Amino acid sequence: MAKVLPVIGEWYRKPGREIFEVVAIDIDDGTVEIQHFDGTVEEIELETWGDMMFEQAEAPEDYSGSLDIEPEDYGVDREGCGNSGWSNPLDYLDRAE
Repeated sequence: MAKVLPVIGEWYRKPGREIFEVVAIDIDDGTVEIQHFDGTVEEIELETWGDMMFEQAEAPEDYSGSLDIEPEDYGVDREGCGNSGWSNPLDYLDRAE
């Protein structure tokens, strides 16, 4: 398996573990700052990164992991249908003239 280099904004996982995003790379300090889906921030040494078997992962569709809120709190039902009470902001363009 080829080693995967860290890229800011990309998502990764160690096989069998949760995904995380690379949020910063400090070449001077030799560290990679990562944020887990639950919001936990961690720093990994660049040398250690090269030894670990990370693989690229898809970004989560549900962004609420690090927000510490339940889907009901922001109007999304369990089926992902969203809040039917929301309106389309473009509907108001015609009224604005």
